[in-house]
Amino acid sequence: MEQHDVFSLGAAGVLTLADLADLLAAGHDPRGRSDFMLGQPADGRPDPAPTGSPTPAAVLVALMRRASGLTVLLTQRTAHLAHHPGQIAFPGGRLDPGDDGDLVACALRETEEEVGLSPEGVVVLGRLDDYVTGTGFVITPVVGMARPPQSYMPDPFEVAEVFEVPLEFLADPANYRLARREVAGRERQYWVIEWEQRLIWGATAGILVNFAEILARRGR
Repeated sequence: MEQHDVFSLGAAGVLTLADLADLLAAGHDPRGRSDFMLGQPADGRPDPAPTGSPTPAAVLVALMRRASGLTVLLTQRTAHLAHHPGQIAFPGGRLDPGDDGDLVACALRETEEEVGLSPEGVVVLGRLDDYVTGTGFVITPVVGMARPPQSYMPDPFEVAEVFEVPLEFLADPANYRLARREVAGRERQYWVIEWEQRLIWGATAGILVNFAEILARRGR
């Protein structure tokens, strides 16, 4: 990692990759985050504690260097998948036996399988907080600077679309809001980001909120 490798967040300032790696290490919370920790339910009743052991999974928060600035790689899942069909997500998936318990290897492998991004072109910078979902997964978000491919090769079974969102947009807290919906008879809160008529919500939005909080710590 080169100290002089600098990127801009527009009006929010600049960072080096080394700065970002330091921020990720300093800001990591081993307690993690979850759908159940987002906020007090609207009905005022405490959430029941999750039961059972969540399934380990990992995603790649891939930063792509473009002429206009850094972007973050996202996918839209196909509509027939068993988990989170049609939703916007980071590339990634559950930990496989072949990963030998290595969540970084899992994130890189799944990303290559889903969108064709080679692990050799990714410089891993660190991790965000683990995120436990209401569907029984504990997701480890791995942050990396990726070499943009000439074109993506999405897996048609899992990925309906691959797209990128400017990091400057995602780093701005003004672009996040809390929404509510009914889940299992109870009204719940969840994060929402709207970008170019796309709705990013749930765990993906929660992970991006975590990333925006980390970026906001620069200069403190």
